[in-house]
Amino acid sequence: MKTFKQKLIFRIALTLLGVLGGYLYWRFVGCSSGHCPITSKWYLSSLYGGVIGYLISGLFIKDKQKEQIDSEQNK
Repeated sequence: MKTFKQKLIFRIALTLLGVLGGYLYWRFVGCSSGHCPITSKWYLSSLYGGVIGYLISGLFIKDKQKEQIDSEQNK
């Protein structure tokens, strides 16, 4: 159960980091004309950053099946 909580906290942290990154991108780079579909509004840019952060967090979390296969191959 402890590993589930750690994975969940890790995913939430990276998602929030993505949201922050999306907001900072809108704030400092953004879209001056307003015709950019993602970066024209702060909440869209933040949402996009959160999705990217969540997807990236999945790259670092191992599944139980992968761990079992790795442990069997190392024997």
